[in-house]
Amino acid sequence: MSSETTDWTELREFKAVDLIRSFVLSWSTEAGSLLVDVDLCLCADHAFYEEPRPSEKACFRPALIDFPHCEEAGDSASAGHLADSIRKLRPGKISGLQRTGEGRYEIHGEFGTVVIRAERPMIRLKSL
Repeated sequence: MSSETTDWTELREFKAVDLIRSFVLSWSTEAGSLLVDVDLCLCADHAFYEEPRPSEKACFRPALIDFPHCEEAGDSASAGHLADSIRKLRPGKISGLQRTGEGRYEIHGEFGTVVIRAERPMIRLKSL
């Protein structure tokens, strides 16, 4: 079991995205997964990157960050049962994400620090 902390920039799931420029819109659950609905900032080397329009500052796409088989999630003080804990979570700008151990993640932002125990996250882009 690893206790090493790994920054999101080193996780293959987040290759070619910029979480720091991304924004959490909402939190939900579905079939045992934690779903984080985000406006995701794509980097130029992402397969679905499009050149931003003149009025836009970057390429943003609607997406879900899916934490499958999520056992618990919540703020750092009260992580617990998934359905109960996410009701308290709010939207906000993301300031970071780390894997802090095997199956343990922390996402930080304007919403505070959210501790998540789940399998490796997946990014699912939504249709435009």
